[in-house]
Amino acid sequence: MKSISTLLCVLLMAVGMPAWADVSRDQAAAVAQQVSGARVLSVERTERDGRLVWRVKVLSAQGEVKVILIDAASGRVL
Repeated sequence: MKSISTLLCVLLMAVGMPAWADVSRDQAAAVAQQVSGARVLSVERTERDGRLVWRVKVLSAQGEVKVILIDAASGRVL
């Protein structure tokens, strides 16, 4: 239940951020960790479809490596 509450708080914060907000590397890592429940391996800023995004690589408990894209302006998961 605690993880659901934490996830809900993170999502509400991401939705409530204005479009001009600049999401930091640490904020992007926190969002990716919360939505995936996985360990963050790396975070890099890049461009995707004309927008700046954070590319967060995570490692799941099952050993799978996944990439989560976070909009660098809004903090939303893409």
